[in-house]
Amino acid sequence: MTPSLDELVKQGEGAQDAVDLGDGIFMSRNIANSYLVTTSDGDLLINTGTDFEAAEIKARFARVSKGPLRMITFTQGHPDHVSGWSLFNLPGVETVAQANHPDVREYWCHLHPFYVRRIMKLWGAFMDVEAAAATLPPEPVLTESFVDTHVFELGGRQFELYSTPGGETTDALVVWMAEHRAVFIGNLMGPFFGHVPNLYTLRGDKIRSAMAFIHSVDRVIALGPELLVNGHDVFRGADQILTTMTKVRDATAYLRDRTIDGMNSGADLWTLMREVTLPPDLALPQVHGKVAWMVRAIWEEHVGWFRYESTTELYDMPPSSVWSDVVDLVGGIAPLTERAALHVKVGRPLEALHLTDIALAHTPADPDTLAVKHQALEQLLAASGRVNHSEVQWLEQEIKTATIKED
Repeated sequence: MTPSLDELVKQGEGAQDAVDLGDGIFMSRNIANSYLVTTSDGDLLINTGTDFEAAEIKARFARVSKGPLRMITFTQGHPDHVSGWSLFNLPGVETVAQANHPDVREYWCHLHPFYVRRIMKLWGAFMDVEAAAATLPPEPVLTESFVDTHVFELGGRQFELYSTPGGETTDALVVWMAEHRAVFIGNLMGPFFGHVPNLYTLRGDKIRSAMAFIHSVDRVIALGPELLVNGHDVFRGADQILTTMTKVRDATAYLRDRTIDGMNSGADLWTLMREVTLPPDLALPQVHGKVAWMVRAIWEEHVGWFRYESTTELYDMPPSSVWSDVVDLVGGIAPLTERAALHVKVGRPLEALHLTDIALAHTPADPDTLAVKHQALEQLLAASGRVNHSEVQWLEQEIKTATIKED
């Protein structure tokens, strides 16, 4: 049974041993896993975890290898992959990453307060995000970077690093060990292997290019791996790996094609988000990404934020600037709340939320409006099937804010 995303990222909590994957390769379960590849002349560390996990990661690997650490690399530049770097950065250790790594780290550090607020909304129920992100750890200092390919040998083992800019960040890379037909792909395909990829995450990040993702998946497929290690787990068997990666690639290509077809035919974004779906032979679980979100990401990747729906999109005055006028024109918030309740009654929660947003902007604590908003959110949560982690966490947090506090 597939674990939930919060269960997956918490598998490494507490003192535990590294997992032996065979052939001198070991895994430390973290928020995003770290991997140690041992050789006769020292070890390669793939991902260093967060700064608050690093000491435990180091202890786990110290129990399975007495050799010196020689090289560090990162499968992507997100904090849960790189923030523990300084604890492993000892004399004689080299750090190599894809050439976009400094730029990825720059915007993540520059937007640190912004990201913390958003991550708190989605993950605050599972971990103390604010405490964990209170300070920024030292940034990795690269001894070498590469644009497309970097090959090196360590203790008789050859490692090939390939850029995969369609991953979660533009500095994403995979590590290939041809001798063992083993590839480390990080979160190229997300935290779950064989699921709808997240071209956009609710936490916020740059929209991923659908075509770059397809090309990056093709690059891994061409290697012909028999062992695939992602950011959280291990998968064996060339046939299973090929079948799974091909299906995800083809599903992404299908969604891109159908979205662009719809754009060319004149359909608006909202219609495409509703109507573009995967056919049964390409259906994938949607625990992390969602089809509708992919459609919107594909739209906005290609044509950006101006949708040609209203002149007001060009200016700094949002629709909410006239909500008070709407309240005045209808004679207060009561009519809005009553109409929202009718929408809820017939199963139209999104229409209801549009109206409760207007009413609550005028009177934030109105109990009747909060009650209707609560009901609408509960309908959305039930309709979601509680499948997609980010959607569920967002709706549950919104439900809490719409709950009327008893005196």
